[in-house]
Amino acid sequence: KVLEYGMCNVQDKERFQDVLCFSLNPKSITIDQIYGNFDPVSREWVEGIGASLVRRCAQMDSDPDLKEKRKWILFDGPVDAIWIENMNTVMDDNKKLCLNSGEIIKLTGSMTMMFEPEDLQAASPATVSRNGMVLMEPHMLTWPSIML
Repeated sequence: KVLEYGMCNVQDKERFQDVLCFSLNPKSITIDQIYGNFDPVSREWVEGIGASLVRRCAQMDSDPDLKEKRKWILFDGPVDAIWIENMNTVMDDNKKLCLNSGEIIKLTGSMTMMFEPEDLQAASPATVSRNGMVLMEPHMLTWPSIML
C-alpha cells in the first residue's frame, strides 16, 4: 500500500505511473474459487476470483483512462503448493493464466503479479526460480524503519 500510494502521488509521471492494486488472500478461499471450476450440476464454467481479477486488469488496457496505469494483482497470504503451481505459466516468460476451462488469459505489459507470503516452505524450486525476491527480516519492520 505504501508503494502504491507513492507511485500514485509522485510528481514525475514520466517515470512513475499510477497504480491500481487488487489484493487477494489465496488461503481464505478454495482453489476453485481462485481459478474457477465446472459446476457439477449444470456443467457450466464458473470463473474464480483470481481469474476474474486477471481478466479485468487485461481488459482495462482497452480503456484510454486506465491504459496508462499499472495493474498489480497481489496474492497476500501463505504460499500453498497447490494454488501456486497453477501460477507457473503466469510467472514464466509466457505470462499467461491457463484455466481448466481451456481458456488462456494473457497478462498485458502493464500488469504485475505479486506475492507477499511469510515464507516459501511449500513452494517448489521451479516456483521460487520464477520469482524475484525481496526478503524483509521481521526485526527490520519496526515503524521507524518503514517511515524513513
